[in-house]
Amino acid sequence: MENKPYKSGFVTLIGRPNVGKSTLMNHLIGQKIAITSNKPQTTRNRIRTVLTTEEGQIVFVDTPGIHKSKNKLGEYMVTAAETTLDQVDVILWLVEPSSFIGAGERHIIEELQKVKTPVILVINKTDTVKKDEVLFFIDTYRKAIDCAEIVPVSALKGDNTEELVKCIFKYLPEGPAYFDEDTITDQPMREIVAELIREKALRLLEDEVPHGIAVSVESMQEADKICHIDAAIVCEKDSHKGIIIGKGGQMLKKIGSEARREIEEMLEMQVNLKIFVKVRKDWRDSEHLLRNFGYNQKDISGKD
Repeated sequence: MENKPYKSGFVTLIGRPNVGKSTLMNHLIGQKIAITSNKPQTTRNRIRTVLTTEEGQIVFVDTPGIHKSKNKLGEYMVTAAETTLDQVDVILWLVEPSSFIGAGERHIIEELQKVKTPVILVINKTDTVKKDEVLFFIDTYRKAIDCAEIVPVSALKGDNTEELVKCIFKYLPEGPAYFDEDTITDQPMREIVAELIREKALRLLEDEVPHGIAVSVESMQEADKICHIDAAIVCEKDSHKGIIIGKGGQMLKKIGSEARREIEEMLEMQVNLKIFVKVRKDWRDSEHLLRNFGYNQKDISGKD
């Protein structure tokens, strides 16, 4: 029997905020790397994760959601999402199951019509609708845009995700692996730790503090089989600082406890986590602070 050619390439996940891009990527690679939250615009950086199979290697690029920007952070997020479209081999466009194509989706259709990259439309969250309705949604989108494939999935339940991986490989070029087969992400461990802390903060604070928080890991050192981590949650207002700390420091303690548990699982070692809260007014409009928190423009594909 003839050996199948090995394929490798870069795949970006795009879509409106909160459509399930990070959940899908985490499921496909079998490990949590991108944070998930029921708040929109959770993902701020382009995150590269790697799926290696016998057939080949897929490098996923999870991008911030495409939306209308309100500040410099918003502009960064939109640019990060839109500049990936020409730099990858396949675009996965995630949408929710609906027969109504709103203004946000129409904007994405306009962007996709400017590029030659193959687009696989992924109708996510199929577990929330009746099966016979899915065909109707597929038909709605088929009339609106010419996609290479349309694949319905449930990222949360893992339904039809294997079929999606097969579809992706159809459109990848032949070529060697970009990463070792045991590589799951090219994100520095500090960034993953910072994102895990931010996820816990977003979930526990719910709507009390708007999206204006960032997390920076100030130091991360291993000593006597314990990882000592100092991290800062940065917010925009003194009133937000009080909410994040909570009465008697209870909220900050809860954020730290939940984050530490997950960081220990990931690092497979004991963690001593200390979290401080800092106020940096209007950090989302400061290019200097955005760079400090790791929001910098860089080519995502890594191709020379």
